[in-house]
Amino acid sequence: MRRLSRLLFVPCLAISIGPSVLLAAHVPAASLRFIQHPAAAAPAQAPPSAAPNSASSVSEAPPQVTEYTLPPDLYRKAHLLGQIAFWGRLGVFVYGVIILLLVLKWRIAPKFRDWAERAGHSRLLQALIFAPLFILTLGVLDSPGDILEQHVLRKFGLSVQGWPSWLWDWTKGEIVSMIMGTIFIAILYWAIRTSPRRWWLWFWTASIPVGLFLFFLQPLVVDPLFHKFEPLAQKDPSLTLALERMVQHAGENIPPQRMFWMDASEKLNVLNAYVTGLGASKRIVVWDTTIAKMTTPEIVFVVGHEMGHYVLNHVVKGLVFFAALFLVLFYLGFYVAGWLLTRWGPAWKIRGVDDWASLPALLLLLALFLFVASPGANAFSRYLEHQADQYALEVTHGLTPDSSQVGARAFQILGEVDLGDPDPNPVDVFLFYDHPPDGDRVHFALTYDPWAHGGHGEFVK
Repeated sequence: MRRLSRLLFVPCLAISIGPSVLLAAHVPAASLRFIQHPAAAAPAQAPPSAAPNSASSVSEAPPQVTEYTLPPDLYRKAHLLGQIAFWGRLGVFVYGVIILLLVLKWRIAPKFRDWAERAGHSRLLQALIFAPLFILTLGVLDSPGDILEQHVLRKFGLSVQGWPSWLWDWTKGEIVSMIMGTIFIAILYWAIRTSPRRWWLWFWTASIPVGLFLFFLQPLVVDPLFHKFEPLAQKDPSLTLALERMVQHAGENIPPQRMFWMDASEKLNVLNAYVTGLGASKRIVVWDTTIAKMTTPEIVFVVGHEMGHYVLNHVVKGLVFFAALFLVLFYLGFYVAGWLLTRWGPAWKIRGVDDWASLPALLLLLALFLFVASPGANAFSRYLEHQADQYALEVTHGLTPDSSQVGARAFQILGEVDLGDPDPNPVDVFLFYDHPPDGDRVHFALTYDPWAHGGHGEFVK
């Protein structure tokens, strides 16, 4: 769930890892997917722990996929969810802006500033008091949207998580947000006080290595707070071997010791498999729901897509793109913040940009700038995702019989289980989709064939 106000506490994480994983540290991936593009799931049985790769054990020949289609009942459900998701995304933005305006009008930040300053003159001590209070306050004000979203996810069968468990995850998420947010807020106001005219540049520069370090730690420290992970080799040895062959074919170094099974079915019904981390923390994770619903070749294709992001240097490209984007946004924030606080600062009891209480005003500006920039950022993300689809088709060609059909089936299954809208609103796609629509992905998988006349792939020769 890409909640606006919470997202803005760690904007520099986007510089280092891109928007699609900003809050993956504490929010189920299904919720991220729901906000980013329409997705829900029909109820699915949790896979039995003693029966690995149950889907791959099915001996029946899978049906041939010729295009992305859904039965009428699923089509109506998927399309309805697509409409809810579209208006929900717009609502998240409007609600987040309203919350920030109310925080400014109610002068909440100046109260927290006064408490922090009365505690002592140390800026670090003040940051440790002001930042957690402010972040938790916005989290609580934001919680009705979180609750409504979880209700929708449960209603459509995407989530099976009970409310007590969800509340505990929400609490842990707030704690993670407070820790991460305090770090960036302390860096921000250090930069503002150190260089009043170049703080946007110093903050941008200092945040990149911090964001990369947190991204490195995420799979090691944060992810296990919300899900159970076990070695994939113990759960599904044959899948592990197939993934190892694909990784070797890709020229990457992810040994079986860094391939993990994740217990998603305890909370979710959706499917996922991904590659995450940097360097020694890089790993492959396959959800148990995916093992229950997909065959081994289909899972290898999905992981091949994720592997493509690393092989094609999408992490680096994303770093450069979002670093440049946020550099521009931070400069705009610097340029506009002076005018905004001159005009409204006295009414909000904000002394200046270097005042802790200016934070909600800065976040408000960043929220508006991010919304304007989001179509371009999402178009860039769709381009990278399309390249990763192409890479998955190429890296599995020769390893998997009829790899194009396998890829098309993988997208079809993802759409059926996650209820991807077969007929999405073009405005929704333009504004919010960070992946190509499911129908486009199936069509590409079925028609991409550079080997037909003795050629070879673009990325895998």
